[in-house]
Amino acid sequence: MNNMMNENTTFKSGFVSIIGRPNVGKSTFLNKVIGQKIAIMSDKPQTTRNKVQGVLTTDHTQVIFIDTPGIHKPKHKLGDFMIKVAMNTFNEVDLILFMINAEEGYGRGDEYIIEQLKNVRTPIFLVINKIDQIHPDQLLTIIEQYKDMLPFQEIIPISALEGNNVEKLLQLINDYLPEGPQYYPADQVTDHPERFIVSELIREKVLHLTREEVPHSIAVVLDQMKTEKNKDIIHIMATIIVERNSQKGIVIGKQGKMLKEIGQRARMDIENLLGSKVFLELWVKIQKDWRNKASHLKDFGFTDDNY
Repeated sequence: MNNMMNENTTFKSGFVSIIGRPNVGKSTFLNKVIGQKIAIMSDKPQTTRNKVQGVLTTDHTQVIFIDTPGIHKPKHKLGDFMIKVAMNTFNEVDLILFMINAEEGYGRGDEYIIEQLKNVRTPIFLVINKIDQIHPDQLLTIIEQYKDMLPFQEIIPISALEGNNVEKLLQLINDYLPEGPQYYPADQVTDHPERFIVSELIREKVLHLTREEVPHSIAVVLDQMKTEKNKDIIHIMATIIVERNSQKGIVIGKQGKMLKEIGQRARMDIENLLGSKVFLELWVKIQKDWRNKASHLKDFGFTDDNY
């Protein structure tokens, strides 16, 4: 554990679930707290598909954050899976951060989440994110609107992007953590294997570059990831899965320009993650209606056993 820690010092640890509607800034917050990119970020909703555990370790505490998929009305089997993942975390953690978007205000999605939380015994913080996007006078209105909907232990306005009040939130989280062991080594920032994060970084670049043309009907499968012999180069081969011919054309682009741009941007992030030179090869494959087929969901990593 921590050899420098005084024997009389209490070590606290626990699991904290971050929940909320799609696109309220959960992944931005997680990456800010951990200090490096471990969760995919996009301005499109429903970006996070799996529980992403980020680990924050200090001399006296270890917080394991679980970034859940944004809760929304499911439209396909993948959507059902995403909602199930989010709901299953409620009673498995020591603290819940219910995050809302200060810009958007109260909506039907919040109403649905609040109904689910009424039956939960876990302490809940209301985290009002994106306060940098509103006038300070609007904040009081938002607090008044939400404060009596649930017995929130704390109400904290933050800007995950700018870092406003994030340290204050971390201090309050530590206050609610129980005494416990150090579950992960101090230098470990996530429980996901590198292969998962690499595939997510590639998927993030597809979402950024294709914008509205290719919705969340894509998955990325890592076919190979190995270090070349006698070379400090990691060779990665990955396949981008789409549902339709038109999407394949968009991802590849004219004369392969889009796919090349996706590869270049993803390679830079992957090299930063792995600390090594990377040779990245990308392919695009059509798998029609994969989000509604259980066998495909399992092939692409969306299984209850893994999450």
